[in-house]
Amino acid sequence: MAVVHFLPGPVANPVTVGSFGCMPSTGSRWAALTAAVALTACSVGASAPTGNSTGWELTVYYTAVESFHTDAKVQVVGCTKLNCSNGHDDLGMHPKSFVQAVKDEGTGRMTDGKYLNWSYDTGYWVDTAPRNSSGGALVPFMSAAADTSVLPQGTRFTITDCGHIEDNAKPPKDVCAKLSAASWKIVDEFTPGLGGEHHLDLYIGEETQRNFTKTDWYITLSDAKLEIA
Repeated sequence: MAVVHFLPGPVANPVTVGSFGCMPSTGSRWAALTAAVALTACSVGASAPTGNSTGWELTVYYTAVESFHTDAKVQVVGCTKLNCSNGHDDLGMHPKSFVQAVKDEGTGRMTDGKYLNWSYDTGYWVDTAPRNSSGGALVPFMSAAADTSVLPQGTRFTITDCGHIEDNAKPPKDVCAKLSAASWKIVDEFTPGLGGEHHLDLYIGEETQRNFTKTDWYITLSDAKLEIA
C-alpha cells in the first residue's frame, strides 16, 4: 500500500514554486502564514475537476499510538520546538515499530499524550497535535492529502463509490460506509514523489489496536468515484 508523509508544522523559510508544484525549501518547515499565502498562490490556475469524477486511488493514513507497540526501544532525536528542523535534541526512547510507523504515517501519539511527528524535510519533532501541511491539526474523517497539481488545498469532496480492493474484491461494507459518509477536505500534501494523478490519502485518526496495518481499515481503494465540490 502506498503511504504518505505529510508536511506538517510551521517553518522559517519560504515556499518555492516550480514545475513540480509547491513545496517547502529543503531543510525547513512552513510558517503558518507563509504556508497559507503560498498555498493560495499555488492554487490559482490549478485545474481541478468538479462534479462526478472517476478512476481514483484512495489510500489511508493514521496516527500511530505508542501504547500498542511493545517491541524494543530506540533513541529518537529531533526538535522539541516548532521553529526547528533536523534537530539533535533527545526525544526519548520509544518502541522501534512505533518510531517507524511515525515515519511512515507522519504522526504518532506518545504515552505522555504529546505527539511525535515526522516530515521528510524536518525529521522528528514533539508537538501538541498531529499536523497537516499548513500547520493545522489533522481531523479524522475530514482531512485528506493530494498533490497540489491534482486537487488544490481547500477542495472538498465525498466518496460516492468505493470501487474495489485487490483482486477486484469489494471493500468491507463498514469501511466503505464510514468513508463514504464523511465530508473530506484537502488540507495536506504528499511527500514529493508519493502522490500522483488521481491519488488521494484519507486521514482516519488513531490506530485502534496492535497490528493495525493488518486490519480492514488499512486499505487501498481502486477505481473509486468522487463528488468534488
